[in-house]
Amino acid sequence: MAMAETAGGPGGTNPGVEVIGLRQRKPIMRLLKRELGVFDALMLGLGSILGTGIFVSIGLAAGIAGPSVIVAIALAAVVATFNALSSAQLAAVHSVSGGTYEYGYEFLWPALGFTAGWTFLLAKAASAATAALGFAGYLSSSTGVFEDGRIPVAFLTVVLLTAVVLSGIRRSSRLNIMIVSITVLALLAFVVLGLWMQLTNGETNHFRPFFRGEDAASATANMLHACALMFVAYTGYGRIATLAEEVADPRRTIPRAIIGTLLVSALLYIAVSVAGIGSVGPGFLYRATEGEAAPLELASREFGIALLPKLVAIGAAAAMLGVLLNLVLGLSRVLLAMGRRGDMPARMARLDRTRATPVAAVLTAGALIAGLTLVGSVKTTWSFSAFTVLIYYAITNAAALAMPPRLWIFPRLVPIVGLIACLFLALWVEWHIWLTGLALIAAGLVWHCLMNRFNMRPGDTRS
Repeated sequence: MAMAETAGGPGGTNPGVEVIGLRQRKPIMRLLKRELGVFDALMLGLGSILGTGIFVSIGLAAGIAGPSVIVAIALAAVVATFNALSSAQLAAVHSVSGGTYEYGYEFLWPALGFTAGWTFLLAKAASAATAALGFAGYLSSSTGVFEDGRIPVAFLTVVLLTAVVLSGIRRSSRLNIMIVSITVLALLAFVVLGLWMQLTNGETNHFRPFFRGEDAASATANMLHACALMFVAYTGYGRIATLAEEVADPRRTIPRAIIGTLLVSALLYIAVSVAGIGSVGPGFLYRATEGEAAPLELASREFGIALLPKLVAIGAAAAMLGVLLNLVLGLSRVLLAMGRRGDMPARMARLDRTRATPVAAVLTAGALIAGLTLVGSVKTTWSFSAFTVLIYYAITNAAALAMPPRLWIFPRLVPIVGLIACLFLALWVEWHIWLTGLALIAAGLVWHCLMNRFNMRPGDTRS
């Protein structure tokens, strides 16, 4: 049975709130400090969402679905909301680092918990590599330099952001707030001027035909494929759950921050897609994404307003940095949790003297992301992230379903809809991504078995 403890225990700040304790073979060494309030957590969520998805993947999805990507974005937001509510109630009652990796262990069984942690590492490392490549693309597009060196720039960016994360969560949070403020300003300028241009020119042809495909079936398939890609863009809210051990008053803070993050980001995504598609068309956005990974900056050049492309490029570059910063944070905290349970080497669980940074976990996360930037293709890294993150959130919803009813914050229907939606959307990802993802999950389970045998002690029942 899981032990119950209060959030006012070691590292906690909220006495009297029931929190489910860790069911694990070894006791926790030291817990991270609880330093993040609602605003900090919300901004970390926005910093994870308002980045690669809105500045890069909208172009990819528009090339697949045409103008119906607007519907795909709205549907993805609905699916993300159900998943977010499941994540919020899990994080509120089990507020330790690790996200669904910990929930799977606590409420399901070890193999699923490990699979969640493993797919998170795969999915978010791929997303982070996409962000780094996107940053390099916007930088080269706006400055005209580094045109032949996008991959080295992406690699170096990962190294520098890893160094920032090593300085601690409080400094990382402050940098994130500054980044998000710049990003939102740039996006609002793009939306207002893009819609103004459409109204003054009376342009509507870019929305015709709205659904693109040879027939109704293929148009629907394209829209659902785009929805699967855009769902990944919203899953940055999961960073709040992953960092739950560093959130003050988790039962109050986490649900509010997650719901606020999703609401703001969904409105911005829909507004940006309408402004971009209506102004230059989905084909233009797709070609700009494939060519320079900078669709909004290239689209803004067509608006005829001199300063707008520079502002969008600055906002995009800042957004990519924000996503990268948050993903290094999230990945390192999952590695920390896996190190505590023995699924990764024990050094991953070691904290520095301030209890603010798991140094080995941060360095490992940075190295993994830097390695993936060498792939060089934003479409490949983003599609792979889509499949693995859908599997991750399917496990999240399964864990929420398995929670004791006395701990539920939201109705049972929430995780049921979230689970079905995740599995359904995963079916629309390309088959070669499926095969690659399943092969890597199988490799992870082999690793899990090997680590179990290496760490097993007489009388240990862990499996």
